[in-house]
Amino acid sequence: MRTLFLTLALSSACATPALAGAGPQRNFLNNCAGCHQMDGSGAPKAGIPDMRGVVGHFLRLPEGRNFLVQVPGTANSPLGHAETAALLNWMVRAYSPGQVPADFQPFTTAEVAQLRQQPVHDVPGTRASIVQRLQGLGLAIE
Repeated sequence: MRTLFLTLALSSACATPALAGAGPQRNFLNNCAGCHQMDGSGAPKAGIPDMRGVVGHFLRLPEGRNFLVQVPGTANSPLGHAETAALLNWMVRAYSPGQVPADFQPFTTAEVAQLRQQPVHDVPGTRASIVQRLQGLGLAIE
């Protein structure tokens, strides 16, 4: 049993070398990857969207940017506001670098603190509305 535990611990550590020492990446692994997967692919059939090549588009609309902070997983995260801002800034660049607008302003601690006080209650409906607006801008997004 001890060998099995050691093998699992080592294989887990080896599977994520890039995440081992970094703050936002580690926070993603510990707080987001359980649903969104380590590669950001999510579980679309279970209602957890694939962030790859998509999440950066949300920054094109104020309500899309807000949504990234207000979804329950972010709004209710045990991370502090500064850690959450750093995580979001890392996440959009890690999973959707080609879609991040050139004029992107990084999330700030104050912005995260304010938006966390206004959680989204209809996550699927709000996301669908944002996606519809993004599609109206000619962006291929689901």
